[in-house]
Amino acid sequence: MTRLLPLAATLTLLALPALAQTATGDSTAAPAAPAAQPEVSMGVPDGLPDQASAQVNQLYLLAKSEAWEERCIKTADGKDPCQLYQLLRGADNSPVAEISFFTLPPGGQAAAGATIVVPLETLLTKNLSVAIDAAQGKLYPYSFCNVNGCVAKVGFTADEVKALQSGNQAKLTLVPAAAPDKTVEIPISLKGFTAGFAAIQPK
Repeated sequence: MTRLLPLAATLTLLALPALAQTATGDSTAAPAAPAAQPEVSMGVPDGLPDQASAQVNQLYLLAKSEAWEERCIKTADGKDPCQLYQLLRGADNSPVAEISFFTLPPGGQAAAGATIVVPLETLLTKNLSVAIDAAQGKLYPYSFCNVNGCVAKVGFTADEVKALQSGNQAKLTLVPAAAPDKTVEIPISLKGFTAGFAAIQPK
């Protein structure tokens, strides 16, 4: 099972200069992504099967797009829903967070949705910040926590999706419960995002 490190350990592992920086950002975020899509990220086993060997209702790895994995759930009718997944790692290559993008029906304010999982021991009263390249971060509330971590459901506008497609790196900023005067920044590589996001569009 993919298990995220407790945030106390994450603070030590990341060792980023931004630890003493207070997160700022626009508190008016895009609408939260609906929960209609299947969860294909939290605590999934390593070594996923490929599409040919996956059983119905089983998660499988469709393809890789540089820093991203295209993960799908096998269905009986062959219309397998897919998400674009990245496991975010700390300085020693240990898993510290994860993010999964999925498509949304056209016409809504949010053009794409994402499920973000951060470590336990995160201060939930301080919203999660997501920033793309040098842009100011936007704040999103957490939805719930379980044994794998704490979850935020995020919606991205069409302009934000375009920024992700043309960007180099995004980052998550969160606040540890044990050190509420500090922040932790977790980088997200955008290499391969454009191709990967195009690949998970409904056929």
